Amino acid sequence: MAKKKKTVRREWTRDDVKTLKSLAKQKAGVKRISKTLKRTPGATMVKASLLGVSLSTQ
Repeated sequence: MAKKKKTVRREWTRDDVKTLKSLAKQKAGVKRISKTLKRTPGATMVKASLLGVSLSTQ
């Protein structure tokens, strides 16, 4: 039986939040922002939503 991969959660640092906001302002898109922050697109979208930041590319 295959072993289940353990989920590792990392806290959001001030630098992470700053980067998220600046890339969102540049309309970088969720994929690029999540890759830059080394986080999943889902985690990035949830944090942006909690901060009230729009990730729209339009």
